[in-house]
Amino acid sequence: MRIRTVSVPVLDQQRAHDFYTKILGFETKHDIPLGGGNRWLTLVSPHEKDGPEVLLEPAPLHFAPSKVYQEALFEAGIPWTQFEVDDVDAEYKRLSELDVSFKMEPTEMGPSKVAILNDTCGNYIQLVQLLN
Repeated sequence: MRIRTVSVPVLDQQRAHDFYTKILGFETKHDIPLGGGNRWLTLVSPHEKDGPEVLLEPAPLHFAPSKVYQEALFEAGIPWTQFEVDDVDAEYKRLSELDVSFKMEPTEMGPSKVAILNDTCGNYIQLVQLLN
């Protein structure tokens, strides 16, 4: 058993694609039209092109419980998922210079340092650096 794809619900697939590729730096792995304006749209890290894929899932637009859950997490300030980075402070600085909005600045939490950003598509995403 392996982790191949992790879904992130997004309110607008194109806006999410632009943010996750142009701002966060992911690369498109698959972009397959599914009809009705929906796409099988997955991204990968440029450092792990054969690694796990992030699926930009349009579920909140088509399945009310998904939208309710996404909104509840966002209102509570809870990140949908997290991405590991080598240096949270450097990523925070780089992304802040690109006008990314952060819910939480870099903060040490036990054996890690985290920051939480707004992905502009209905989610908070946590960046995590494991400290040695």
